[in-house]
Amino acid sequence: MKLVERNYLLTFILVTSLFALWGFANDITNPMVAAFQTVMELSAAKASLIQFAFYGGYATMAIPAALFIRRYSYKNGIILGLTLYAIGAFLFIPAAAQQNFTFFCLSLYILTFGLAFLETTANPFILSLGAKENSTRRLNLAQAFNPMGSLTGMAVASWVVLPALISDRRNDAGEIIFSTLSEAEKSSIRIHDLAQIRNAYVVLGVVVVAVLIIFALTKMPDTVGADRSNLSTRRTLKNLWKNVAYREGVLTQMFYVGAQIMTWTFIIQYADNLGIDKATAQKYNIIAMAMFLCFRFVATYLMKYINSRKLLAIFGTGAAVCTIGAIVFVGPLGLGCLVAISAFMSLMFPTIYGIALENVSAEDSTLGAAFLVMAIVGGSILPPLQGTIIDLGTVCGHPAVNVSFCLPLICFIAIIIYGIRRTMKAGECLR
Repeated sequence: MKLVERNYLLTFILVTSLFALWGFANDITNPMVAAFQTVMELSAAKASLIQFAFYGGYATMAIPAALFIRRYSYKNGIILGLTLYAIGAFLFIPAAAQQNFTFFCLSLYILTFGLAFLETTANPFILSLGAKENSTRRLNLAQAFNPMGSLTGMAVASWVVLPALISDRRNDAGEIIFSTLSEAEKSSIRIHDLAQIRNAYVVLGVVVVAVLIIFALTKMPDTVGADRSNLSTRRTLKNLWKNVAYREGVLTQMFYVGAQIMTWTFIIQYADNLGIDKATAQKYNIIAMAMFLCFRFVATYLMKYINSRKLLAIFGTGAAVCTIGAIVFVGPLGLGCLVAISAFMSLMFPTIYGIALENVSAEDSTLGAAFLVMAIVGGSILPPLQGTIIDLGTVCGHPAVNVSFCLPLICFIAIIIYGIRRTMKAGECLR
């Protein structure tokens, strides 16, 4: 059985490119938390409001996106999503001119309105482009291109944006000198550094507009799955609520996204505690993403031989063990454990997504996908809480940044439980 039918191949390729496009936005934004913390002189908790705004946009727009798609088709959902994405990116121009942190957060909030449309559209669209029996594998393949975009975003942050930030320069003792400067010097540096951040998003906006034109000119199949006149939101919500695998999947996805964003956002603060500057620390994030990418393909291959539910529990256990290492060990070993978590996170999002929607009907899948995208709100809620722990400095004599990774550990335990429960339920169905 083919993973993607020939008549769907062009659509599959174009939609898969969107996974890379939102991956870029996600992972150029993560290191900006630390950048804004320094240049705007914010606490870790307040700087992490960048993530609150970024992932809050998903929670706000996922349901409206699903209702729009049910009414107007997947393609129109993609076009509107790309439009909002570009508008948010271009809003960085006035935000930098105003030097206003709230304006930056608002820009990202609008940008992620577009990402909510893209994710709500692309994931179920990929699932619909072929046989249902291999839909989870097909989604894992498409999702494998997400970390390619993420790696590109990280590379731009690591080699273009962060090294250009004057505010991150340090003295011989490895301490940031920005806070010791006069207000006039700080103002000049702030103008320069915010312009560097702005430029990256403006270029991104131009790329998004180019992709928007390609989609607008390309004919695509309408696979929403039902006569739109017969779609009932109330009936769909009732069906979804009765589906235990789906209901638990939404909650588990929230835990996963929270764990992912915390792991990738605060790796810079973790390294900073070891005296490593932001640009160098971001390279550890790139290594983590490279592992994430490689193991995504490994996981897709393993699913030919190991049930996806069981594999989710196994990978969840590996992530939990690495997280414990990041908490306990202070130094390079702890940092190595933190980087290694990404290898085990690689299969989690698409696998949880696929398992949750496995027994959801085609006509219910669009709205079902929206709640799974809304679960990305975990990336909005949990990072500020972790930032609050980091601001404590130490907890019982142990670095607070290490202790803060107890939050991702709790999330991985929830994922393990979901994988085990779904494995057991699948076994019961086979008997």
